[in-house]
This record gives sequence, C-alpha cells and structure tokens, in this order.
Amino acid sequence: MDRIGTAGWSIPRSSAAHFPTEGTGLERYAAVLPAVEINTTFYRSHRPAIFERWAAATPADFRFAVKAPKTITHERRLTDAEDLARVFLEQVSPLGDKLGPVLIQLRPSLSFTPEAAAFVAGWPRLHDGLTALEARHATWFTEDVSGRLADARIARVAADPAVVPEASAPGGWPGLTYIRLHGSPRMYSSPYSTEQIAAVARTLAARAPGTEGWGIFDNTMHGAAAANALTLMAL
Repeated sequence: MDRIGTAGWSIPRSSAAHFPTEGTGLERYAAVLPAVEINTTFYRSHRPAIFERWAAATPADFRFAVKAPKTITHERRLTDAEDLARVFLEQVSPLGDKLGPVLIQLRPSLSFTPEAAAFVAGWPRLHDGLTALEARHATWFTEDVSGRLADARIARVAADPAVVPEASAPGGWPGLTYIRLHGSPRMYSSPYSTEQIAAVARTLAARAPGTEGWGIFDNTMHGAAAANALTLMAL
C-alpha cells in the first residue's frame, strides 16, 4: 500500500480547495491524504491523551509516522539509548493500529560506529513494527551496513537531497520503502516538478509486492508539500 503525506498536517491556503472545509486541521487533512509524519516528537514528548485524540480524529486506514527523539539520535548518538527508546515507544503506543513507521533520523556527523551497530542489532528487541532510518553519513551506505539493517528489519530512507548518491535509493530491509523529500535545491522550501514526482511514483511502484511504501514531503516552508503530495496521489 502507498501512504503519501507531508511532515505535519498543515493545509496551506494554496491547496485548501482540495480539502474539506469542516473539521479540525487533522480531520480535514486525513480526509484526503492517508498518512502524516509527526516531527514534533523529535523535540519533545507528548501526553498519551494527545496521541489518543489524534488516533480518534482519523479514518481507520490512516497512519502516523513518528520521529524518534533527538535525545536518542543527536545527544546520545545511538549509544546506550535503549532506555530512551523504550520510553518513546511507550509514549506513542496510544496510536495503536494507526502507528506507522518509527523514523530515526541521524545527525549528519554520525558515522556507523560499533555503538550504532549495537543499537541496530538490538532494535528488534524494542520494536516489532515498521522502522525507517535516515542516515546522513557516507559510512551507512555500504553493503555490510545494508545487510545489518535488513537483518534488524530497518528500512533505510531514500532522501532528497541525497548526502551521497546511494542515499537517493531505498535500502536496508525491503519490506518498507520510505522516501523523504525535503525540497531541492532549497531544502524545506523548493517545490518538486511533476517529472520529479513521477520518478518518486516509479520508485514506489517498483517495490516488492505486499510491502508498504511511504512518500513524505518535507518541503513545507512555503506550502509546496501539500500540493506535491496531492500530485503524487494523482499519479
């Protein structure tokens, strides 16, 4: 199944005509797009009641991707972070069946260290759901690391812009294809052309049968993400 959405559920004025006029922002968004990526969890924890409210406000087949906290990825740098991961996974558990992938975005300077290898190997003991890891250091894009990610059932994000050429293609566990489109050439800002979005559609279509595909637009600064997501839906 393809799950297409944006980082956050803001509906810019330029795309408002494609969404219902009644309901909360999330309800209006979820009536059209089938998924959303929550990035606020990277910065702070949320009360269980908030996740419960979000889950109740969305259709049965809607899914939330949730970004792992920076305390895990940027402060501890995946070192001795299993306690923080357990707390985070418990916090997001009120989403229930609507919990999609956990997104682990690494800081650009975080190489594939022995500590990172231990975190990857131990992840299945913490979480048996979908997981996508956005690596931003060249050492994560080797055949050995891809194999380790696959063994841990962690998909490697295909990102644009790509930090290295290999980062533009999905990797790791093939059961999930997760594409994050940050905007190029201006990150978080530039809109994507129809031709560029068609290439994303082809990548999603090329995944193995029975696997899940996510296409998330993070170019939200000037409202391009919603329009780009609608184009991908149409394709």
